[in-house]
Amino acid sequence: MKFIQAIRTALFYVVFIGQTAIIAIIIGLLWLITRRRTTLAWTLAKYWCRSNVWLLRVLTGVRTIVTGAENIPEGGCIIASKHQSDWDVFAVFPYTGRPAYIIKQELMDLPFFGWAARSLDCIAVDRRRGADAIPQLMTQAHAAIDRGCRIVIFPEGTRKAPLAPADYRQGIVRMYGELNVPVVPVALNSGLFWGRNSLVIWPGKAEAKFLPAIEPGLPPDVFSARLKKAIESESTELILAAAEKGLSRPLDPDLSSRIDALKASRS
Repeated sequence: MKFIQAIRTALFYVVFIGQTAIIAIIIGLLWLITRRRTTLAWTLAKYWCRSNVWLLRVLTGVRTIVTGAENIPEGGCIIASKHQSDWDVFAVFPYTGRPAYIIKQELMDLPFFGWAARSLDCIAVDRRRGADAIPQLMTQAHAAIDRGCRIVIFPEGTRKAPLAPADYRQGIVRMYGELNVPVVPVALNSGLFWGRNSLVIWPGKAEAKFLPAIEPGLPPDVFSARLKKAIESESTELILAAAEKGLSRPLDPDLSSRIDALKASRS
């Protein structure tokens, strides 16, 4: 089973990386030529997201389920998502209207990919500068909201293994206070099927859930606690529900013990 799934995964990666490179080159060249955001660029970005969802299902057996889109308010907002997999990026995209993803400066500096990211409203954050990067981040975030974007941020800054201890950065708290817009938490369980640096993508139902928006104007500590509780508790529920239905992947000892401990605490 693992050998067959590894071959299916390899086929997916070949197509995924190949079409990502081609689309990045096309959108990047459009940006170099026009220096503006074009309809064609957005059409290609939407195609990239939808085709990746289809490819995952056909080639690896990962089905995509996204619920709760009715919780996204009209107008500007921040969408704060748990991050466990590359799946998170393109699964959430179709529901965000005109998204402005927060990405690492290193990615923005890449030829073609970085040019494409600029044409798709992405916001760069230079994490090497630490707190000094915050003012520039806020300037870009204000501009994105003014353009009618919804900002998409992964508050932990990097992909995390399922049920790993949460590590939320202060950037989301600063942005919440600065922009004065609602924040929509997003819970998910994608790491069960396509984990960070995973050589094998396992079949199953990857789920993301948009949760009720957190209203603007709360004290920073209250907001931070509400955001973390919403994302972590619902992500845990999605993971446990998938585990109870049965997973095709083998569980490493750490994840298995975490799942068993959670089940025991509820019995």
